[in-house]
Amino acid sequence: MRDVRAYFVLFLKGMAMGAADVVPGVSGGTIAFISGIYEELLRSIRACTPLALASLFRDGPRHFWQRINGTFLAVLFSGILLSVATLARLIAYLLEHQSLLLWSFFFGLIAASILFIWRQLLRKGFWEYLFLLLGLCAALASAFAPHVQLEPTLPFVFGAGMLAICAMILPGISGSFILLLLGMYSVILGAVSAPDFSLLAIFALGCVVGLMLFSRLLSWLLSRFHGGTLSVLTGFLAGSLVMVWPWRELTITANTGRGGGLHLLAPSQYAQLVGDAQLPAALGLMVVGFVLVLLLEYVGGRRKVL
Repeated sequence: MRDVRAYFVLFLKGMAMGAADVVPGVSGGTIAFISGIYEELLRSIRACTPLALASLFRDGPRHFWQRINGTFLAVLFSGILLSVATLARLIAYLLEHQSLLLWSFFFGLIAASILFIWRQLLRKGFWEYLFLLLGLCAALASAFAPHVQLEPTLPFVFGAGMLAICAMILPGISGSFILLLLGMYSVILGAVSAPDFSLLAIFALGCVVGLMLFSRLLSWLLSRFHGGTLSVLTGFLAGSLVMVWPWRELTITANTGRGGGLHLLAPSQYAQLVGDAQLPAALGLMVVGFVLVLLLEYVGGRRKVL
């Protein structure tokens, strides 16, 4: 049974997940993973079934709430939704005006997360390294995939919600980046900033359906193939470093939600081709992100992630 302080910390973790989900290249699942709530999140989502809903009428609201771990989900998703609603404009501003520093912070966070998650594996043999490579290749393929722009019809918005939520719950794969590849990032961010409730409702419905289906698949994989799944997730995280590399020739802007592809540069090249590389500030924020992972691990109160 959690006390008020523990629920407040859980709420803050939800806000951190929401903030990460807004940024293309960063996954809210990564935040859940390194803060020690990933397994409980999957288990709680998996408990939300038609049978659980039937228990609401058969056994009453209290039994239903306990069965789905309702307080945990309510507190966590309240933090996520509040963060998305309040930070969408701030993140959009930072992506447009201070993208280099924002990417630097998340680069440090993800770099530390890779080390943190990889050391959870008790066995590191041939198959673990193979699955690590597969995850890395999948993340790199998504990072360098060409961006498209499709019409935001309601069926497509629904499908985009299903894909995005699957990526958001998977550490290392960013739901926002998936939306970016589909040409839907600016559409959804605009709908949040200047509320378009009909479009957001269709998108949310797609998220719910995708979440119910994907959480069960991922839970099954973790229970049956724990080491291999954890290796793939680590590979996803390693590949996502490419997505958040701060020094690039063309940055993603919040106004269009699109970019000209990934053109990664060294800081010295960036200074020559683009402008001030802000190297001291960028490296400092990388360190801040790295240290934050250690703090999240401490708050998570454990040495094992799963």
